[in-house]
Amino acid sequence: MVDKTITMPVIALRGMTVLPKMMLHFDISRTKSVAAVEKAMVGDQKVCLVTQKNPDEADPAFEDLHHMGTVALIKQLVKMPGNVIRVMVEGLKRVELLALESEEPMLVGEIDQAPEYEELLDDITRQAMMQIVRDKLSEYGKENPRIAKEVIPGLLVLTDLGELLDQIAVQLPWDYLIRQQVLDSVMVEDRYALVMKHLLTEIEVTKIKRELQSTVKERIDKNQKDYILREQLKVIREELGEDNPLSDADEYSKRLKALKADKEIKDKIHKEIERFKSMPGGSQEANVVRMYLETVLDLPWKKVSKDNNSIAHAEKVLEEDHYGLSKVKERILEYLAVRVLTKKGSSPIICLVGPPGTGKTSIARSVAKALNKEYVRISLGGVRDEAEIRGHRKTYVGAMPGRIAEALRQAGVSNPLMLLDEIDKVSRDYKGDTSSALLEVLDSEQNVKFRDHYVELPIDLSNVLFIATANTTSTIPGPLLDRMEVIEVTSYTENEKFHIAKNYLVRKQREKNGLKESQVTITDKALEKIIHNYTREAGVRTLERRIGAVYRKAARQFLEDRSQVIEITEAGIEAYLGKEKVTFEDVNEDDEVGIVRGLAWTSVGGSTLQIEVNVMPGKGNLLLTGQMGDVMKESARIALSYVRSVCPQYQVKDDYFEKHDIHLHIPEGAVPKDGPSAGITMATAMLSAVTNRKVYAKLAMTGEITLRGRVLPIGGLKEKILAARMAHVEKVLVPYKNRKDILELSDEITGNLTIVYVKHMPEVIKEAFVQE
Repeated sequence: MVDKTITMPVIALRGMTVLPKMMLHFDISRTKSVAAVEKAMVGDQKVCLVTQKNPDEADPAFEDLHHMGTVALIKQLVKMPGNVIRVMVEGLKRVELLALESEEPMLVGEIDQAPEYEELLDDITRQAMMQIVRDKLSEYGKENPRIAKEVIPGLLVLTDLGELLDQIAVQLPWDYLIRQQVLDSVMVEDRYALVMKHLLTEIEVTKIKRELQSTVKERIDKNQKDYILREQLKVIREELGEDNPLSDADEYSKRLKALKADKEIKDKIHKEIERFKSMPGGSQEANVVRMYLETVLDLPWKKVSKDNNSIAHAEKVLEEDHYGLSKVKERILEYLAVRVLTKKGSSPIICLVGPPGTGKTSIARSVAKALNKEYVRISLGGVRDEAEIRGHRKTYVGAMPGRIAEALRQAGVSNPLMLLDEIDKVSRDYKGDTSSALLEVLDSEQNVKFRDHYVELPIDLSNVLFIATANTTSTIPGPLLDRMEVIEVTSYTENEKFHIAKNYLVRKQREKNGLKESQVTITDKALEKIIHNYTREAGVRTLERRIGAVYRKAARQFLEDRSQVIEITEAGIEAYLGKEKVTFEDVNEDDEVGIVRGLAWTSVGGSTLQIEVNVMPGKGNLLLTGQMGDVMKESARIALSYVRSVCPQYQVKDDYFEKHDIHLHIPEGAVPKDGPSAGITMATAMLSAVTNRKVYAKLAMTGEITLRGRVLPIGGLKEKILAARMAHVEKVLVPYKNRKDILELSDEITGNLTIVYVKHMPEVIKEAFVQE
């Protein structure tokens, strides 16, 4: 026995024991423990770790500590919040604490480093012990598969018996008191007996637990027990003469008998009810089945409402609710007439397309009102999960039916009017393509047996009147667009906005703000000023907000002075709405070189674009500014190529474009601009600048150009013509192939304009250039 003793810092551990070759993290916060760590870090980074007998003792003395401990090497220190230090240590060897010195502010102990005794075991005994320990470890691993996989292989490779016994105590999930007993066992024989005792105990406890679980499972069938108890309770209540309230399953059976549905559907629901009866009341699976039964029993399988088939009534309702929109109303009435005659919903689904605020949603609501149908709205904007349409499978946590099935459940009948709002704004992600899921909903050949993943039963959607709305068809996938009939709801003229405001919006906002016509009136001129100088939009949503703002201020004014009747006039509008919000850019007064006015379509209506071209000495470069999109940049290059090809006809020198740069600019550079309708405008502006010929100031044009100078048709013509009127344009050049679109416009829109149809660029140039 080695008799060397030393003094070193001591840390008292609470609720843990460190063995040799054991890596451990623990937190310290006591002043003496922190001081001991700091002392060790100044020296050889070694500290003596001993375990307290009572973990609750705040300041332990020598008799409060186990005397066998471990010298450990401090590997890492981490400062934590709250003056706590996290220490990582590695146990080195057993030591015996002989005494504690009262050295403040830490514990310092006298340590005997040599409690290891010479082993008296012969090699055969050691091998036998080693083999027994390994066999029992393997048996322990069979009872604990996780430990067998993660821990046992590392233990079986150890060759030193003492080290193996220590590591068993370290690696297996044993209490710290057992580990302290192992630490106290200096002799290998004693350690072997202790470890084997606990190892055998663990094996037997695990076997007994498994046998008990098996026995309990065989003897008690909880489902059967609950069923028997329920039947006994029913008999007892009958004997006592008490009323037997319907259970959930009985209630579902009663609802199933009253349900109007096909036999196939009722049989499936009946099977689910029978399965529900055999389930424990509070189990998770029973809750899932309960939610499912509630859903399918609430669906209106064959429950229908009686439609009002009077076309005259439908026309009256549409006229009362909406001003103008004659083509839209006409198409909807035709659609309804066909449905009445065929008694089917197999005709194409209507898709109302137009700028925001033009009344698409309110048209659908009016159709539901006209037909006496239930109205449900599904907002598709931003929906990107296919399960939103088809539902989630019942196996998922939190599963629920899709929006279509849920809308039917909400409507309560199988023939409602279902509005699919913002169908152009659905998207896709890794969870599926929402627009593809809508194909089955909107296809009359498929929606007779629409399958919702949650409901798992065929739902007949053929009686549902679907109406979709969109701002544009460009973002709707082709297959989905093919299943719908597009009806355009175009921009309103100022006259239409005036009638809408006077006949609908004024009354609505007056009542909304608690006022009567006898208290506040607004003149026609005031309405016209609000429309012209305070709104710039295709629809009337902003107009309604402006009228609402006027009536809110009028309400306050009326309460402050009840004696007067408030009249809102054109001159007084500024007091209610502030300075004018919108100013329209008029055409230039003088004819100029290189400046041409084009017409553009935007999502909120039409606008005019002044295209400017300057020519300067250079090396033949084309400079484009004004935040133009790719399509418009390509149009500019095509226009330049055309201009260069026809310049010999205007006595332009052959080397002109090699010695000059052309700069094309569209003002309002912060506003993005794109679209295939400014080709002829840019070509005219370039040719004007190159040839120094003036262009009529009160002329505007729209159309795309080809390399050979043909003028191609464009879209959004109504909005563009309205923009031309607002800018006081006198003549508009329009592609010849758009003639049919102009003929559909009312005289109110085209009345004071000279419309010239052009097929080729020479015609454009002839009309645009000032004759000299």
